[in-house]
Amino acid sequence: MAFENGDFVKIDYDEWRAADNALVFTTDRKTAEANGVLDKDATYRPALVIVGKGSIIKGVDKAVSGMNVNEEKNIELAPADAYGERNPQLVRIMPAAEFKKRDIDPMPGMRINLDGIAATVKTVNSGRVVIDANHPLAGEKLRCRIKIVAKVDSDKDKISALSEMLNLSPKSVEVNDGSAKIVFDEKTKKDADFMVSKSALVDAVFKYLDKINHVSVDELYSKEAEKQPEKETEKQ
Repeated sequence: MAFENGDFVKIDYDEWRAADNALVFTTDRKTAEANGVLDKDATYRPALVIVGKGSIIKGVDKAVSGMNVNEEKNIELAPADAYGERNPQLVRIMPAAEFKKRDIDPMPGMRINLDGIAATVKTVNSGRVVIDANHPLAGEKLRCRIKIVAKVDSDKDKISALSEMLNLSPKSVEVNDGSAKIVFDEKTKKDADFMVSKSALVDAVFKYLDKINHVSVDELYSKEAEKQPEKETEKQ
């Protein structure tokens, strides 16, 4: 039975650049390791697709919508169904002084964020920096392997799946009569990234879960007693 718009589906997923057969993305650690692209700091786990909602590239979204749990499929995607065609207007030349103001030392290949726009530094010379705001895979044909791992049904599990997508780990999630309560305990590092992701989570819950009208987020903190190191008695 095909999935419907708005369904939450978890998939194992690989992306390969068709031009040179290079693996550019995978949800599987062993696949990354076998292809020499393992990121030891990355978390490898199934990807979340919210069918028909633009949560993943168009061609994969379309393929997933017609699949079933445990089904596996290999597809080829033209740029229009992947990361789009390259747009020359997204390539800019900027004075190096602009980067100095932002305390950035630009180097070719560096990924940067300028005023909320992600870009790649292409060249640096003569006081000028060329940046490209196209997606790194824009204009590329892709080969993709997709396997449907599971369909997520309950609102509680959907909120947990959204949290995982945003690299959040709530202690608990409760849903009752159109209200959701999400609790983060003292083990959660409540830094600037957490604040941004927390806000994105609430927005996502309202966007994708029609039956949830209220969301509360509880943050638990604890003050650890300072431990004073005992001074060793000098031996005469």
